[in-house]
Amino acid sequence: MLGAIIGDIVGSIYEFNNIKTTDFELFTDYNEYTDDSILTIATAKSLLESETSDFPIQELFTKNYKKYGLLYPSSYGNRFSDWLFSSSTLPYGSNGNGSAMRVSPVAWYGNSLEEVKALAEKSAGVTHTHPEGIKGAVATAECIYLARTGHSKAEILEVAKEFYPDDFTDDFTLDNIRETYSFDGTCQGTVPQAIEVFLESNDYEDTIRKAISIGGDSDTLAAIAGSIAEAYYGIPKELVDEALTYLEPEFIETIEEFYNKVINKSKQK
Repeated sequence: MLGAIIGDIVGSIYEFNNIKTTDFELFTDYNEYTDDSILTIATAKSLLESETSDFPIQELFTKNYKKYGLLYPSSYGNRFSDWLFSSSTLPYGSNGNGSAMRVSPVAWYGNSLEEVKALAEKSAGVTHTHPEGIKGAVATAECIYLARTGHSKAEILEVAKEFYPDDFTDDFTLDNIRETYSFDGTCQGTVPQAIEVFLESNDYEDTIRKAISIGGDSDTLAAIAGSIAEAYYGIPKELVDEALTYLEPEFIETIEEFYNKVINKSKQK
């Protein structure tokens, strides 16, 4: 969860100003949290509320995506913004990468791959009912779950290939992607690249730097790749402490509650 949020904050200044290098300052006065962090927090809040609520989890996702989206304006996609400011709670068939950037909490909340998949489908489906929108969320969540439950990169790659067999070929490397890759706001144009970033990384910070270095939708790429990297490597405390200085007190409160009730317990199993 923090893996996604830190990736979002670091990538925020490069989303529309790509840099094809790993040599840059992680945190500056111009970095900020964006919609990736806001909606990740909303996902976590929904899962926490489900512990005591009689409402179906889909209704909690819908409620909190609307609530947090309206409370915290950001660079939401056009279709999400239309949904946000409408009276409708119906999904709009998107294949955008928003379903994947916000999904990480479900990978820690679910106790099995099957439960994680079901929760990912539900979190995506309140807005992103296009098959690619659902697939992007599920693929991301499954990779995080495998990473946090001790599976190897080779095993994670095999699962990624099941979702995106046409992408994960011998030529699908960061060096090759970096040459021509540009902004792509779809799941199918972001999730495979983010997974490859993680697969070629050495630690959490290296993951974030490599995510930024390929260009594209930088904050979302770093959020998705970072969410897998957190589960696999963990995050250095100094990066967590620095990232928290960019967040609202309400966000920090939800993060602390989610880590205490869900993530820390998952790590102890």
